[in-house]
Amino acid sequence: MTSELETQSSETGQILRTAGLTIACAESCTGGLLTSTLTDVSGSSSYVMGSVVSYSNDVKARILHVPVETLSVYGAVSEQTARAMAEGVRALMQTDLGVGITGIAGPDGGSAEKPVGLVYIAVSNQAKTVVQKNYFHGTRLENKQSAVDKALAMIRDMLRSSL
Repeated sequence: MTSELETQSSETGQILRTAGLTIACAESCTGGLLTSTLTDVSGSSSYVMGSVVSYSNDVKARILHVPVETLSVYGAVSEQTARAMAEGVRALMQTDLGVGITGIAGPDGGSAEKPVGLVYIAVSNQAKTVVQKNYFHGTRLENKQSAVDKALAMIRDMLRSSL
């Protein structure tokens, strides 16, 4: 039986392949799950160029060029950081689209200001970057899967609006 994520990943891949576009991912709280899901599709090497699992602020700053000031002022889990991650990985991998995901998967690590399940997802192309703030209410794995599901939907939305 095909899972919903497999179906969404296949649809996303088909759009990317047909349009001749490439994608790269910068993932924090999802730990590479989005990239893994995208590469579950046969032929994904034609559009998935690579990814960075940037769990630490050092990697966010050094590899993805998230400004240290952004991390200091807004934190790793913020709209600003997700935006910088998406734009940074797109530039790093020289792709048409970049995706940035940062959040708190749980069950620990949350606060009153930034609760468990808070995830920012950014999708960037040359013309714009779209960021969504999400609240997921599941287990750690469910929150990661929900973030990937949302990211795939955002990627498809951006692709459809720009084609």
